[in-house]
Amino acid sequence: MGRVTERRRVIRIRDGAVSTRPDTLVVEEPLEIRLGGKPLAITMRTPGDDFALAAGFLVSEGVLASADDLANIVYCAGATEGAGEAGGRGANTYNIVDVRLAEGVPVPDISLERNVYTTSSCGLCGKASLDAVRTTARFTLDPSPDTPVRIEPATLAALPDRLRAAQRVFDWTGGLHAAALFTTDGELLDIREDVGRHNAVDKIVGRALQQGLLPLSSCVLMVSGRASFELAQKAVMAGIPVLAAVSAPSSLAVDLAAETRLTLVGFLRGTSMNVYAGEHRLALPAEAGTG
Repeated sequence: MGRVTERRRVIRIRDGAVSTRPDTLVVEEPLEIRLGGKPLAITMRTPGDDFALAAGFLVSEGVLASADDLANIVYCAGATEGAGEAGGRGANTYNIVDVRLAEGVPVPDISLERNVYTTSSCGLCGKASLDAVRTTARFTLDPSPDTPVRIEPATLAALPDRLRAAQRVFDWTGGLHAAALFTTDGELLDIREDVGRHNAVDKIVGRALQQGLLPLSSCVLMVSGRASFELAQKAVMAGIPVLAAVSAPSSLAVDLAAETRLTLVGFLRGTSMNVYAGEHRLALPAEAGTG
């Protein structure tokens, strides 16, 4: 398996004094995701939880919705020098995974023309992106109107510190995003780190799928950066009703939250936060939103 960190020599300058020292860097390597042996996507990620990352990515693509949809995930060999030589397949770099769907699960069309809507750079207009999520989402974010998810603002306010305290690799490198899953009472259920915030969320969702926990209808997803459309989409596709971020959301993320009734909270810092959509899940004073 790949390493999460590497040591590199750096020249350090502090107040005019120059010295050399080793520094710990987070590893970034490509991961190719194949579906039924055919290339599907490549993402730059921190090695680790690769099977969960691939599974979570396919949840956000609308391909997987439960552990029963998944037959298996394996690493592919033959990705280095030596592949194709007489009797040689090449060493396994652990940078290619192949996902096999369970019998009867529809395999999406894999081509250069396929409708990719998971990234903000996909070239689709905002309406097309929103429609894509609306038509492929398997879960509703309000499965039981009689027992709605409720969360106290004070509970949300405590989540960034809890997420930061659990970021083990960030303490070594200072170069990782994190995504964490909490209960509505603020209990930490899972946390993943990665160079890409979208990868960290995919790892969270993929692990939940592998454990048969989807939809995550009573959970809060907390992310260490901004709340992009892509992250809001991943929350919706996993059935997560609350997404909180320490930074700003994008306009399309707010649009998606409003369309799907996702609770979207941004600029969550200390006791301060902005609620952009889905305020019905927050235990707010009766006079909130007036004036």
